[in-house]
Amino acid sequence: MSVLPKFWAGVLAASLAMTSVPAAFAKTPADQLIVGMSMINLLSLDPAAATGLDVSEVNANLYDMLLVQDVKQPDQLVPALAQSWQVSDDRKTLTFTLRPGVTFQSGNPLTAEDVAWSLQRVLKLNLALASTWKAYGFTAGNAAQYLRATDEHTFVLELPRPTDPMLVLNTLATSPSAFILDRKVVQQHQKGDDMGGAWLTTHAAGSGPFILNDWRANDVILMSRYDGYWGGPAKLKRIVMRNMTESQSLRLMVERGDLDLAKGMSAPDIEALEKSDKVRTQTVQRGTLYYVALSVKNKPYDDARVRRAVRSLIDYQGINQTVMPHYGQLNQRPLPLGLPARLDDPGYTLNVAEAKKLLNEAGYPNGFKTTIRVLTEPPFINIASSLQATLAQAGIQATIVTGTGNQIYGAMRDRSFDILVGRGGGGAERHPHSSLRTLVYNPDNRDEAKLSNFQGWRTSFYSPELNALIEQAEVEPDKTRQLAQYQQIQKTLDAQVGAILPVSQMTDTVVVYHDVQDYQTHSAATTRYKDVYKSR
Repeated sequence: MSVLPKFWAGVLAASLAMTSVPAAFAKTPADQLIVGMSMINLLSLDPAAATGLDVSEVNANLYDMLLVQDVKQPDQLVPALAQSWQVSDDRKTLTFTLRPGVTFQSGNPLTAEDVAWSLQRVLKLNLALASTWKAYGFTAGNAAQYLRATDEHTFVLELPRPTDPMLVLNTLATSPSAFILDRKVVQQHQKGDDMGGAWLTTHAAGSGPFILNDWRANDVILMSRYDGYWGGPAKLKRIVMRNMTESQSLRLMVERGDLDLAKGMSAPDIEALEKSDKVRTQTVQRGTLYYVALSVKNKPYDDARVRRAVRSLIDYQGINQTVMPHYGQLNQRPLPLGLPARLDDPGYTLNVAEAKKLLNEAGYPNGFKTTIRVLTEPPFINIASSLQATLAQAGIQATIVTGTGNQIYGAMRDRSFDILVGRGGGGAERHPHSSLRTLVYNPDNRDEAKLSNFQGWRTSFYSPELNALIEQAEVEPDKTRQLAQYQQIQKTLDAQVGAILPVSQMTDTVVVYHDVQDYQTHSAATTRYKDVYKSR
């Protein structure tokens, strides 16, 4: 990592010093955006390796994508590096025409070769973010054939197998793997066959509106304006992101003006700040769901009557009213809220009498003992505590087992759990298949298949009927028929009692100081700072 230049050291010192200024006079610099956020999950900036919402927001300001979701209407896709695109009549080929005159921050021209190389690189490195591309049929071996430049300004994506082109377009607009790299700069820093991976962990080679000046892990990220940006220079000169994990510290600093944005605050602190005229809040829906998962591999959850009983023992309304404000919003379907294909909630409520009847029919009149695996952090642990209490009302004695993310989700990936409270789904892609592929689809239920990227496989829930319906809907070209198919999938899943029981759809709340203008948090976590300014 580069040594922090004296200029930036001064900038950082000034921003840190603001905490000692009396509250009446605290004010961040007019030409800088000071952001407080947790960086504990920010492990790499490499677009081929970097997962998580936080790194998406960082990279969205350092890099560009071919196209993006409209910030106010995420179902609408709008041009970015690609000024236009066409889908062939047979739905197999997507052709992108790049906007002319775009240069990387290095000064190198951005060409279709950079686009092809960036996406091929994801598959060749074969890290976690390659999973979505592999689901479309791309591999390291065929990437050069199907992801190619035909001239300097034309990029062609040919689908190795049939799928809905709109699904692929949404992936290009939202996936952390879809940022376009300056291949010449990256290749200069390649070590062995890492394709520049070690260097890109702490550096950037993009064309975005801001240049990465420095990143200190779990400390600070510094970015400065790139005046040669193709969309015009950003309104602010600098972005300073500070690692802050204590919610009360974030609350204090944003309220008195030491921070412009505060992310990752606890619900009580957000609620307290909503009473202040110095700040405002922005809440945005994410594509992932909080859920209760059951392992169908284990008794008694292989019995649909028991799964239905557990479904009747979740206090959906109580959880969403008392636990989920600023964390999530009631959603009992596997599809994100707002998708045209999503059916209305089925109206599940806590019904102890119904659950007892089902348990008696299944041969468990006195209930049974079980475990609930869960992270210790809110709202996961709060959901688990509520579930433990309501299960007990029907005689199910559940012991809560806590652990780290690797321990909890690792047990799920190993298919070694009873009940698990977790979060997952299709992410930011505004397409039903994205969520169904993640939460329901299970093409091979054998342990040795190790399809751990499919959360349906993790639960051992296996339905050939649902698999066939999902595969059919994915490739259906008629939008009306496709819509009906996705609605039928939801009805069938309800009848079969899937092993993942959605409780709430994730929301994120950002606290914004009152003089910050044109900040709009994005549902895909690709929030861009280019047009943000301060009214002073």
